[in-house]
Amino acid sequence: MTYFEGFLVPVPESRREEYRKHAADAAPLFHEFGVKRHVEAWDSDVPEGKVTDFRKAVDAKSDEKVVFSWFEYPDKAARDAANQKMTSDPRMKDMGASMPFDGKRMIFGGFDAIVEEGSSKGGYTDGFVVPVPEGKKDAYRELASRMAKVFRQHGANRVVEAIADDISHGQVTDFYRAVKAEEGETVVFSFIEWPDKQTRDDAWAKIMNDESMKPEGEMPFSGQRMFWGGFEPIVDSEPARQRETA
Repeated sequence: MTYFEGFLVPVPESRREEYRKHAADAAPLFHEFGVKRHVEAWDSDVPEGKVTDFRKAVDAKSDEKVVFSWFEYPDKAARDAANQKMTSDPRMKDMGASMPFDGKRMIFGGFDAIVEEGSSKGGYTDGFVVPVPEGKKDAYRELASRMAKVFRQHGANRVVEAIADDISHGQVTDFYRAVKAEEGETVVFSFIEWPDKQTRDDAWAKIMNDESMKPEGEMPFSGQRMFWGGFEPIVDSEPARQRETA
């Protein structure tokens, strides 16, 4: 299955177009390094949570939005090779000097897909970050696989669940802190790609009212510390489409 590098980025709302252009200009370079697909999705419908949420995850300021982003690779070896090239290429250093966001609060890490249903044709994205006990990874995968089929039945183009493989503790922010991970827990980076926001809204209304979707027994993750939100793709570098949306 696909290997993912997942990112959460705090960006000033006033610098949205500058950020979009910065990411779009970088896309050809990322592909040169081995990235198969590069997506940047802008904060669109991100709720405030009591315990965790996307804004808390990156210590977002009042004038900032959150970007949910990812790189796709055919495998971890390709990702590791790409990262090595990125750290040694002088063009990346030049780009880093002009980033329109606070890199100290950006979160990133490597994730291995455990569920991957459908194809990448997203016009709107639901993003999730989930704390999962190490001992319940198989149970989580089984639940996620069942749910992916339901989302697809309701119009989702693609459903991905990717479990932490290479994430670290940061000095300011990181994926562990984002979900207030407890000892013995790992992190899942997940997203659903929909054709558009209306399809997504209609689907969730039906899913939430479907009695058969209510969980039976204990959930294999902490729902109180999971967080999610809706994001509008502003850059999608997949070569087949080269779609960029202002």
